[in-house]
Amino acid sequence: MIPTLFGILLINFIIIQFAPGGPVERAIAQMQGLGNETTSRLSGSSDVGANQDAGASGAYRGAQGVDPKLIKDLEKQFGFDKPPLTRFLKMIGDYARFDFGKSFYREQPVTQIIVSKMPVSISIGLWTTLLIYLISIPLGIQKAVKDGTRFDMWTSGVIIVGYAVPSFLFAVLLIVLFAGGSYWHIFPLRGLVSDNWAELSWPAKIGDYFWHITLPITANVIGGFASLTMLTKNSFLDEINKLYVMTARAKGLTERRVLIGHVFRNAMLIVIAGFPAAFIGILFTGALLIEIIFSLDGMGLLGFEAILNRDYPIVFGTLYMFSLLGLSLNLVSDITYTLVDPRIDFERRDV
Repeated sequence: MIPTLFGILLINFIIIQFAPGGPVERAIAQMQGLGNETTSRLSGSSDVGANQDAGASGAYRGAQGVDPKLIKDLEKQFGFDKPPLTRFLKMIGDYARFDFGKSFYREQPVTQIIVSKMPVSISIGLWTTLLIYLISIPLGIQKAVKDGTRFDMWTSGVIIVGYAVPSFLFAVLLIVLFAGGSYWHIFPLRGLVSDNWAELSWPAKIGDYFWHITLPITANVIGGFASLTMLTKNSFLDEINKLYVMTARAKGLTERRVLIGHVFRNAMLIVIAGFPAAFIGILFTGALLIEIIFSLDGMGLLGFEAILNRDYPIVFGTLYMFSLLGLSLNLVSDITYTLVDPRIDFERRDV
């Protein structure tokens, strides 16, 4: 995990060095376009560059006519007055202590910003994962039991559509149909709660919350249930065709007893053990775009805005947290394999 995390940060740091339009260039462009008000705001900001770690200064082509001393001050303010290697090594040291510095433009510690946004993303990811499992596992089992029937063929058509069309396109369709796009205005278009949420009673707060997350969760579920359904079906089909199942049937056991008592545990091994990986995939792929489309104030929207604003402390802070959480859940997934089936281990054996 440690070298992988190091490699992720290193590759992205190198890419940032060649990305045009860094924060210094952006600040200069704002000053040239907005005048002394922006200059005063930038010059009076807190020392956000003392522990910053990414970005490139280079030669600012948009800085003609700007006082070179001001450019140097901006470079120092944003932390770009040091060589790239020095900045990267300082970033690694700071990130090991979960010190992500301060945002360039929000005037807050990045850790505080991430912590405030994380519950939204985790909430969306957990609800989506729960519903996907509740739908995909029973559907996959039914498809395995009724393999080759009309039910299997019709549901396979639905699964193909769900697999082929990304969740953010389903989100756009749902907005057009149910959020006042062109037809009905049943659900809200943006946000996780209403503006008057604090004034509502507890039952009304719960109802308002579910009213707002209906469309985002639906889009995620439609776009994410296909893979797990087919994984469940194929896993059960593989077990159903094994000799021990034929032996159980020959002993006169009912089909329900065979499925629940014999097939279920072995077939569900890969599905249960894959839960952490499935959650991280749902949380950090489709959910990020869903947050942007529905303006949900979570990690996805935060990262998107940070990239647009060249707010590198937030960009790298969110990248670090995403990567660390993803690697940790992969470790949990490996451990889960051994808990579900003790016969599995990761010891090296000489052949």
